[in-house]
Amino acid sequence: MTVKIAVIGKSGSGKTTLTKALLNILKSNFPDKSILLFDNDLSGELGHSFGKDIRNTIYGIRSGKHEYKTGIPQHMTKQEYIEWAIEDIIVPLEENVEIIVSWLSGVKDCRCPITEQLNGALLKLIDRYDFVLFDCEFDLKYLMQLVDTNIDLTLIVANPTIESINLAKRIVEYSAKYAVGGQMGIVMNKTVNNDMTEVYNLVKEADTEILGAIPYDENLAKGSITRESEIVKDAVNQLYFRLNLPQNK
Repeated sequence: MTVKIAVIGKSGSGKTTLTKALLNILKSNFPDKSILLFDNDLSGELGHSFGKDIRNTIYGIRSGKHEYKTGIPQHMTKQEYIEWAIEDIIVPLEENVEIIVSWLSGVKDCRCPITEQLNGALLKLIDRYDFVLFDCEFDLKYLMQLVDTNIDLTLIVANPTIESINLAKRIVEYSAKYAVGGQMGIVMNKTVNNDMTEVYNLVKEADTEILGAIPYDENLAKGSITRESEIVKDAVNQLYFRLNLPQNK
């Protein structure tokens, strides 16, 4: 059964860094499990953090602009074609880890057949993996415009400022209906040892659990391309037991 994790929040809040920390922890705890990274952020930063400039996207299939690596097989149904095309854009990163990039999502209200065909193909793809990590654009609505799937864990990344927490409260409101049945909580990123009373009070008003806090890492602030940090990884390791995820026995 696939475990699905979504990381959402404002651009620049640290979503990609948190996603990569989770990836490294899952690889360490479950080295034989398969992991799909699903880059649903318009910036494409997740792929860039692996040194990949991934131009072949789900949107490219939808728009008919994707250039395939091989000739298109003959005598396929439209659904079979979409599923074959999805396979063509998956990029291997390392053993048991692959990535797919969505870029622009369609609108669910669109009655175009390809909307349902992509949804079906992506659901089938997701079911193949043990873990799927979604690096999302702002909230869950944008992801659900592309694929209707239940999310086991939604992490809202927020910074320790009043502005960021107010935005996180709105993200909770927008995303709650898409995360029914799953765990949702806020991860405070880039924290320092200042008085956090007002910030924590605002989070309580949002009626959303704070799952943990991640310290500020100066090295990331200098523009680390890989978006990897031992400080972040250690902090995520410490809060991992609070997450609705398989625990390493």
